[in-house]
Amino acid sequence: MVALVPEDTEVLAGLEMGGIPVVTVLSQLTGLPAAFLRKEPKAYGTCRYVEGADLKYKNIVLVEDVVSSGGAALRRDGVNPVVALCVIDRQTGGREFLARGGIELRSLYTMEQIEKAG
Repeated sequence: MVALVPEDTEVLAGLEMGGIPVVTVLSQLTGLPAAFLRKEPKAYGTCRYVEGADLKYKNIVLVEDVVSSGGAALRRDGVNPVVALCVIDRQTGGREFLARGGIELRSLYTMEQIEKAG
């Protein structure tokens, strides 16, 4: 997945839960800082929806394990990703949904590729 990361990326942001292990390894391989994103802020503790590197006004890339609908993408509080990476694109409308929001989806594999390999 390292080859899928745009050159101008400043922070990798993994979406809970599946994106967290993927972004952790990708951060180690690229040397880029990582952040972990929740779908909603915690109701206790830090009460934040982002843990880790600051995302405001940075070139961030969202990282997810599997993309289905694309509905988990975040655009708020100065967080404005233009690229999302995933291990598997299930090809169930997520790419199109993200594109309507100005986010390009780059996938390591598509469901079609996996089905053909099986």
